[in-house]
Amino acid sequence: MSKLNTAKEIIDALQALYSAAATALSSALENYLRNGETPRPEDRDAGIFCYPELIIRYNPDGPPPPISRAFGKMSEAGTYATTITQPEFFRRYLLEQLEPLLADYEIEVEVRRSNSEIPYAYVWGQGQADGLDDINPAELAKWFPAPKLEEIGDEIADGEMFEPYDYRPLALFDAPRVDFSLKRLQHYTGTDVKHFQRYLLFTNYHRYVDAFCDWGLEQLDNGSRYTQLAVAGGLVIDDDTSDARAAIEAAPWRRYQMPAYHLTAEDGSGITLVNIGVGPSNAKTITDHLAVLRPECWIMVGHCGGLRHSQAIGDYVLGHAYLRDDHVLDSVLAPDIPVPAIAEVQVALQQAAAAVTGESGEALKKRLRTGTIATTDDRNWELRFTDSARRFNQSRAIAIDMESATIAANGFRLRVPYGVLLCVSDKPLHGEIKLPGAANKFYEKSISQHLEIGVVTLEKLASEGAALHSRKLRAFDEPPFR
Repeated sequence: MSKLNTAKEIIDALQALYSAAATALSSALENYLRNGETPRPEDRDAGIFCYPELIIRYNPDGPPPPISRAFGKMSEAGTYATTITQPEFFRRYLLEQLEPLLADYEIEVEVRRSNSEIPYAYVWGQGQADGLDDINPAELAKWFPAPKLEEIGDEIADGEMFEPYDYRPLALFDAPRVDFSLKRLQHYTGTDVKHFQRYLLFTNYHRYVDAFCDWGLEQLDNGSRYTQLAVAGGLVIDDDTSDARAAIEAAPWRRYQMPAYHLTAEDGSGITLVNIGVGPSNAKTITDHLAVLRPECWIMVGHCGGLRHSQAIGDYVLGHAYLRDDHVLDSVLAPDIPVPAIAEVQVALQQAAAAVTGESGEALKKRLRTGTIATTDDRNWELRFTDSARRFNQSRAIAIDMESATIAANGFRLRVPYGVLLCVSDKPLHGEIKLPGAANKFYEKSISQHLEIGVVTLEKLASEGAALHSRKLRAFDEPPFR
């Protein structure tokens, strides 16, 4: 147990406890695998495999000061706690949370071992796993801590913890929830979590991946602030880009459901592109897990069906509201809960569109329309148009897709700023149906420009820094950490 005064001291203490526990667990697994020796019960009772716990006690003489920032603030007096995993990996984030609390509040900070053990799967690296697959998981769970689904959930984020309790939550996600998602991210995206950047770009077509990789290689060649391009399947390209395009194509990215590509910067302010594929289920899956990284924002660039006669193929749609017919989040975020647009992201998207297209005023207004996007879970919604027409009319929807509302709603739910800029690829209500020849012509013309608008938006947001964090994403009894 230790009491600490600076953010650096706090994180160092967390890292020391985490490293000791992870090393002890990894060594015990190795010993069991090689020698058949099991951990001593008294060692587990002493907590040698446990996550570190961060506790903040705040007991002011009066009410908390009226601080208006979106995070790093106390809503009321009390004792706040959370378990922490991989503190060194999250050092920048933890510094961002702790420094304003230490500066503006009289708080007491304690770091100690928690009662929550690290599941063995979270410290056993892929290169070490040879031999574990031959052991029955039930046998391993007899001797080592294993993941327990009853201990992993989003109750804090979903506002389900209003009962009186000894400790209030310090963060939206505790250590078991974070570790669960970090492993899932590796599984789905085919990349090490250390490569993920703080600015996230989603797409639903692999052609955008090609455009992103081409643009990324240009950045590396031009001596920009970017340092590497990490590709799904384990390929990492740095200053030597010779034959890089062929190497990217040859990388085993096809093995992964939602391959990711990371153009990294030294401070994590680069851009990560994830090809989430088609459908709201994928969109929810990836954002559920990416949220534990506490990114600065995520935006979607993809295709949509235009619902207005005045739209043309290749026009842009800037999502300002969402008709949530995706249904995948209904049980945790009711459809009647408003999902507001994030002003900073909307402005950046529109400014980027003007800069990249070279259009402004009425010319840009004709090309880029702001309005409601309908997101459906039925790709063949056209076959039930009679049922949809009245709903489209009432909602004033101007475009339809299968991911945007999910991306926005889960950003709202999990407190990650979000935005959507779609490109009209067909107009099914007006006889302009996506057919192979026309589709190929559209793709060749539109994708590089659309992708460029997305990356220019994220670069602009990165240059603006912490101003992006929005108070409209936070509840009235929010945890101090964002």
